[in-house]
Amino acid sequence: MEKILNSSRFLVLFIVIICSISALLLYLSSMNVIFNIVLEVLERVPSSADSGKRLAVKLLKILDTLLIAVTFQIIAVGLYRLFISSSETSGSGLLSALKINDFHDLKITLIQVAMVIMVVLFLEQAVEVGATIETLYMGIAISLVIFSGVFAAKSMGHRSDSAQKAIDRFIEKNDL
Repeated sequence: MEKILNSSRFLVLFIVIICSISALLLYLSSMNVIFNIVLEVLERVPSSADSGKRLAVKLLKILDTLLIAVTFQIIAVGLYRLFISSSETSGSGLLSALKINDFHDLKITLIQVAMVIMVVLFLEQAVEVGATIETLYMGIAISLVIFSGVFAAKSMGHRSDSAQKAIDRFIEKNDL
């Protein structure tokens, strides 16, 4: 039974492939949109504050899409490294730069990326719509979600040494 469960970790490969394809598609579509925006700006350089504002909103939407693509990439790389790859390759690449060593670190990183995406969405709303009551409501809602995310990340971030040692013993015992 243990052998079957250990080999079932390769089912995570399906999620890794889907996340990788999703990230690639988002990167490619963003590159296409940026290319078209550059052509549009070269054709018609913004000459008023309103047209400059519309350009800023377009670029913020691209930034939002790129952040979502990075999220998919982090999920793909994180799940691959945590569940599929051998331990020799764990010290290199994207996850070592992000200080992701276990599933717990991956969750905290994803919470942080989600908070950045929400800030970009708020900025997009503020630039596009301006100072309206809807923008205020959106800002309040996003600040509540960000506050909750910060609280969750901080409460998840402090693991006791004994808990970490127990997890390490479990991983060594089961050859994970």
